[in-house]
Amino acid sequence: MFLTDHKACPSVALVDVDPRTSRARLSYRRAAELFEQHTTDLPGRPYKLHHLRHSGLTHTAEDGASMPMMLALTGHTSVRSLAKCVRVSAEALGRWQAERDPARRRVGARR
Repeated sequence: MFLTDHKACPSVALVDVDPRTSRARLSYRRAAELFEQHTTDLPGRPYKLHHLRHSGLTHTAEDGASMPMMLALTGHTSVRSLAKCVRVSAEALGRWQAERDPARRRVGARR
């Protein structure tokens, strides 16, 4: 949830107020405008708020979430559409493979 930098007006619906901070929720459109405004000077392509979703999904995958969990989390129904959002790094793939290496498991069993 993206929040304003000030407390919500009394007229704002309670569902749109963070109970911890009493700040109002930003609309997706306003959050996207602010995000793009504050990332225009960064190197690379123009960044969109939706890139945060892809980044979060990639980290979730790198942390070991299963494909059914990822599909449920995103609401995708196709692995193909999910694959467009998730880009696992070579380092994360290497860690995942090392943790599941049969030779490593045999060494650990001898101890």
